[in-house]
Amino acid sequence: MTNGFELHQGRLPLLVSMPHPGTQLTPEIASSLTTRALRLEDTDWHIPLLYQPIRELGASVLSANYSRYVVDLNRPADDKPLYSTATTGLFPDTFFDGEPLFEAGKAPDDATKNAILHNVWQPYHQALAQELARLRDTFGYALLWDAHSIKSVVPRLFDGKLPDLNFGTADGASCAPGLSAALLDCCEAFPHYTKVLNGRFKGGYITRHYGAPQQNIHAIQLEVAQCCYMDETSFAFSEEKSKDFRQLLNTLINTALNWSKRQLPR
Repeated sequence: MTNGFELHQGRLPLLVSMPHPGTQLTPEIASSLTTRALRLEDTDWHIPLLYQPIRELGASVLSANYSRYVVDLNRPADDKPLYSTATTGLFPDTFFDGEPLFEAGKAPDDATKNAILHNVWQPYHQALAQELARLRDTFGYALLWDAHSIKSVVPRLFDGKLPDLNFGTADGASCAPGLSAALLDCCEAFPHYTKVLNGRFKGGYITRHYGAPQQNIHAIQLEVAQCCYMDETSFAFSEEKSKDFRQLLNTLINTALNWSKRQLPR
């Protein structure tokens, strides 16, 4: 297997985790997916490109290389469900719409899954934990921003059109309430983008597991509706759409950093 992630160590107390932009497949998975699945349509498309200005600002960035069809890095290793509603698991076997990902009888076996867990899932989470520890040791606190995106309309997962910005803090458990309030407040300067806190997406395993405000690690998941920055049919990145959205993203990140400077011990 090739390296499962890329880690850029920045100079700010901020780590942006990107568990789902990867498009690489293991040979076993690639040979078993349906023709439709090989398009990788449920990828968090272009998230590293969308967040490139945040990386240039000085954030650390951890980005997965393998597709979520290989393993979902935002699920726990024991595959315990995170939502009572429709979702996908550690080793997804369906699209978001419920259709099978694999040809009949070709889903990965337990040996394949165990190898992927050891060689892909575990190294990503080891790198994530180590980088968070480095940042907290350096600055006295760390911010974890778990970056995601999804199609704006997925009837099996949610009704109607998804809000543009879906903040998740595990119902307030993963970060201080003042931080999430500050993020919502700064969105008022961008009224054409809709938003919700702890709606359909409350934060996956990464947000819930690593967010520990009592230990000065504050985690926020942001699930972005892909219509904000790309063409949802062709999967093409849109410079026109992303220009305005990046201004909002930059405002959100700076709001989080400024809040942390005022509120957290160093």
